[in-house]
Amino acid sequence: MTAASSWVLSLSCPDRPGIVHAVTGVLAEHDGNITESQQFGDPDTGLFFMRVEFASAAPLAELEAAVAGIAGRFEMTWNLDVAGRRMRTIVMVSKTAHCVNDLLFRERAKTLPVDIVGVVGNHETLRELAEFYGKPFHHIPVTADTKAEAEAALLALVEELDAELVVLARYMQILSPELSDALRGRIINIHHSFLPSFKGARPYFQAHDRGVKLIGATAHYVTSDLDEGPIIEQDVERVDHTFTPEALTAIGADVERRALARAVRWHAEHRVLLDGHRTIVFK
Repeated sequence: MTAASSWVLSLSCPDRPGIVHAVTGVLAEHDGNITESQQFGDPDTGLFFMRVEFASAAPLAELEAAVAGIAGRFEMTWNLDVAGRRMRTIVMVSKTAHCVNDLLFRERAKTLPVDIVGVVGNHETLRELAEFYGKPFHHIPVTADTKAEAEAALLALVEELDAELVVLARYMQILSPELSDALRGRIINIHHSFLPSFKGARPYFQAHDRGVKLIGATAHYVTSDLDEGPIIEQDVERVDHTFTPEALTAIGADVERRALARAVRWHAEHRVLLDGHRTIVFK
């Protein structure tokens, strides 16, 4: 990492005068040339958010010490990383393939800055797909009686693989509050945006029965509140009465994979900052 010359710094802190001056000043002191900068002050929470990409020949330890030197003064929560570094990621699946297949393809095509270090499934259904892309598949079955053991095995795997991000690519299991809290801020889920309507099985068939006019998907961070974590991205497609339930399902799958891929990319690029129960996304 010390050989890198392009960096990304993201931070949040209570809003007050002098933050931008302090950040840009400390970067300038280390020959930092800013190539991209975005900022936002939230009037509702009184927090300030900033993301800066810059070029510098200074080593990581030196840059970290420099940022730490101003972080205490401004009560900053911050992260410094090599720009473009591929984030180590575990993808969790059940039986549906469209989201995981899309993520694996984008990673192989080098259009998604992640390194998928493993695919975890509570069924064996998608083992062949994972292995086609050269990814190790880990079967962790889940039942009501083994849920605690399964989640412990997952956390052990996250630690073993040094995974920084976990993606639920249509993983059809409800995570415990304990697991959600353990991975808070680094676990992303995707689901259709009909919720709280059309719960349960075959939501697109339920939607067809009600004559919906929009099909949508939501990518969000997982929290202990089911499907209510901070939203990262949403996408929609307009439909009408001529669409069959099967057509709505196909459209929904396409919307889901698009929204999830964008959310994963923005997270991996440190473009998403938590602001209470919502997010600030610097696109």
